Amino acid sequence: MLKEWRGQSRGTVLGYKIFVFCIKKLGLGVAYFVLYFVSSYFFFFAWGNTKANYNYFRKRQQFSSLKSIISIFRSYYVFGQTIIDKIAIPSGLRDKFSYHFDGVELINETLRNKKGGILISAHVGNFEIAEYFFGELEEKAAINILTTDSEHSDIKTYLESVTDKPNVNLIYIQEDLSHIFEINAALARNELVCITGDRYVKGAKYLSEIFLNEEAAFPAGPFLISSRLRVPVLFVYVMKETRTHYHLYTRKAEFKQRDAQALLKEYIESLSWILNQYPLQWFNYFYFWNTHKK
Repeated sequence: MLKEWRGQSRGTVLGYKIFVFCIKKLGLGVAYFVLYFVSSYFFFFAWGNTKANYNYFRKRQQFSSLKSIISIFRSYYVFGQTIIDKIAIPSGLRDKFSYHFDGVELINETLRNKKGGILISAHVGNFEIAEYFFGELEEKAAINILTTDSEHSDIKTYLESVTDKPNVNLIYIQEDLSHIFEINAALARNELVCITGDRYVKGAKYLSEIFLNEEAAFPAGPFLISSRLRVPVLFVYVMKETRTHYHLYTRKAEFKQRDAQALLKEYIESLSWILNQYPLQWFNYFYFWNTHKK
């Protein structure tokens, strides 16, 4: 079993080239059809991920054995759709998709305060396309994404060559903590800084809390940083609802400043609610619970 997140996702340039060809030459429907075969491959041959996913559906979501098995395939398929959408939307197919923005007033209020804001998301749904739907905001929003840059550079280079360049700034996490200065500078410019809070890398500093009825480790950094900055903290998720429709959720965190544990508890409550609504869109395909004790 894949016991913990290893800092890198699976995938090859060839696989992405196949989907880009299907999207641009044959249409979105054909790309989704090819995805059935890709999902089947991962279902049978990515055994560590499949087993971890079964544990999530069976023990965390309390699904029956049969429903858990079916949900594994469906989850792989939806995940594949979100990847295809991330390619299709900046490739000129933005108008093929619709969305509903639930909580847009919270982001508008944050921008009006001129202090910037922290958006905490998770590896659920498809947050990476959020920028393409932020046109509804009253003020132009500059987005910064905090990242480790551990993904395959060849895949990223290829995708940048075939899609429109995203209007986001990447802030890379550095061992010397210099990224903190970049975050503060972005907030001073009234920009939004997005952080994911649900992937703990073994050996790093963590906070633990009960999540879906069992103790789990969460990276301490996002919650320590966010709880210390005097700016609004919002939980934001972009969830796929139908073939071409997304629902963007925004909720405001209420916690005492410098109380990282309280912020984590609010985040877990928010994330649990989202997963109750969209159980198939939990895309952490590794054993999430108690990895810090193994």
